Amino acid sequence: MVPHHLLLLPFLFLVVVVDGRFVVEKSSITVLSPHTMKSKHDGAIGNFGVPNYGGFIVGSVHYPDNKDSSHGCKPFDGDKPFKLHSYRPTILLLDRGECYFALKVWHAQIAGAAAVLVTDSIDESLITMDSPEESNDADGYIEKIQIPSALIEKSFGDEIKEALSKKDEVMLRIDWRESVPHPDNRVEYELWTNSNDECGARCEEQMNFIKNFKGHAQILERGGYTLFTPHYITWFCPKPFVESSQCKSQCINRGRYCAPDPEKDFGEGYEGKDVVYENLRQLCVHRVANESSRSWVWWDYVTDFHIRCSMKEKKYTKQCAEDVMKSLDLPVEKIKKCMGDPEADEENEVLKNEQLRQIGHGSRGDVTILPTLVINDVQYRGKLERSAVLKAVCSGFKETTEPPVCLSGDIETNECLERNGGCWLDEKANISACRDTFRGRVCECPVVKGVQYKGDGYTSCEAFGPARCSINNGGCWSETKNKLTFSACSESMVNGCRCPVGFRGDGKKCEGKYLFPLMQLRMTNFGRI
Repeated sequence: MVPHHLLLLPFLFLVVVVDGRFVVEKSSITVLSPHTMKSKHDGAIGNFGVPNYGGFIVGSVHYPDNKDSSHGCKPFDGDKPFKLHSYRPTILLLDRGECYFALKVWHAQIAGAAAVLVTDSIDESLITMDSPEESNDADGYIEKIQIPSALIEKSFGDEIKEALSKKDEVMLRIDWRESVPHPDNRVEYELWTNSNDECGARCEEQMNFIKNFKGHAQILERGGYTLFTPHYITWFCPKPFVESSQCKSQCINRGRYCAPDPEKDFGEGYEGKDVVYENLRQLCVHRVANESSRSWVWWDYVTDFHIRCSMKEKKYTKQCAEDVMKSLDLPVEKIKKCMGDPEADEENEVLKNEQLRQIGHGSRGDVTILPTLVINDVQYRGKLERSAVLKAVCSGFKETTEPPVCLSGDIETNECLERNGGCWLDEKANISACRDTFRGRVCECPVVKGVQYKGDGYTSCEAFGPARCSINNGGCWSETKNKLTFSACSESMVNGCRCPVGFRGDGKKCEGKYLFPLMQLRMTNFGRI
């Protein structure tokens, strides 16, 4: 089904309506307790908030006792009543119906829930919970939702409710680690966007994302870690209407490629065909830049064009676009050639390819919503926001193969701050095996100043190699007496500790009662000579 906000005029059609296939993206939900319920289920990831791509959450389920609260359509009583449940994060179960999905999740977040499951009200296939398209009420909370959510089947919801009614604790693991596949060491992703900056909140969301994500995207692209491709949805005008004034104002190439009027008013401002032409230009900027191994310049062009050539300032023009291209040292004539003639009664090779790409293939469904992000052929669900998207892109790498940008502070889980994440710690040298990643904390023996530590990362890590003695004496015993220093760490040994000659012990502790009398005797004899 094509979302109603895209069908702005009755005679404009998306290509995909002929053979529509919308794919529901899912997370895995495992029942850990009670034992009688142990099983695995699917949850349809909500298209708002921040799904924990690459990670998982374990929590106890709570279902509101009061039937008036079971839909979550009103704020819950108390100060964060769901902050913790049985000393674990709370996964709040709510009933479908009576208000927007996103409003339920917002109320749950305010009340301290870590995640939300909405149970369907009828037996049917899972659908994607989307945020309301046209609602002034939603403007105040949609962008503030930070917790993940999913829709579950009615039968699964009923099972959970029954167990809770018996006072059983229902513990679940919601897992997003396989929500994005990772077939190789490169992530391929695409963004379906629009050059129109006069279409309300969704257009602002797209442009803010592009501006804020640009730095990460360019680092990933320059390093060869990702392959990014921009795409643009186009409509077409049925033949009976090609000569109409509406089609002529909204389409190029004789009705083949169209966009709705930006202001939804044919009498003023820019026309839909202006948007189509700029979309085409942006596609060609990427194509031509890619040919010269500068594909990341697309992010600069789109950001600069939005700032310098805004519709609001009446600068959304060909001349302004060409000025931006020149400032980025892009070959204007090559881009013009790529774009072709918008007045020609023939297919445009670039835009025709875009229409074909809109149709789903493999695991990827049809693209029918703007904006849509696709990562390794799976449509991203959730807020189009810098750190959330970076986390999802990074989850497309196999574990331990992520580029450094995926380990940046803004998407770390910060689990190492509490009890060192349960990992090994050398308090004296302040060396820890705990490492925060977007997937969660990892207990992994570190490399410090070129010295590799080896062990299980949880209970032990030991410095390895000849340089180990330079850091905290390799964790070995050391003592200074009479201005002489003795150490159980030897650079001739790559690991382990051994008490020096004249000392006894395990290397972690050495006693020198055999050495010092001998030294004193030698010094005395030396004095007599």
